[in-house]
Amino acid sequence: MTRGKKPNWMIEIAKERMDILFNRAEKEYKEHPERAHRYVELARKISKKYNTKIPQVWGRRYCKNCYKFLVPGHNCTVRLINNEINIFCSECGYIMKIPYIREKKLKRRAKIDSYTFKKRDYE
Repeated sequence: MTRGKKPNWMIEIAKERMDILFNRAEKEYKEHPERAHRYVELARKISKKYNTKIPQVWGRRYCKNCYKFLVPGHNCTVRLINNEINIFCSECGYIMKIPYIREKKLKRRAKIDSYTFKKRDYE
């Protein structure tokens, strides 16, 4: 196969496979955590091979350092600290920091919009 960008149909199939693997990892984690970790490894391999990103829904469900499947309350801890979501992996001790400024901005804008609507009602 030639090098470079893969056809769109291949990329779509790869995304479906990754989604299936993460769904299975979620189901299997309680009884077989090592199997769930293996599913994450396979999904990452597919992602690398087809040069695509892991779907955003599943992007925060595995550790970026040790590549283990994360389940809050079992092998990771989630905290909100200083406008960040801190996900602490209990397997390797890595802390993933994800800003949530966008959500705060949207909330602030919604508040401002509701204020302007109320102001216009009085006029």
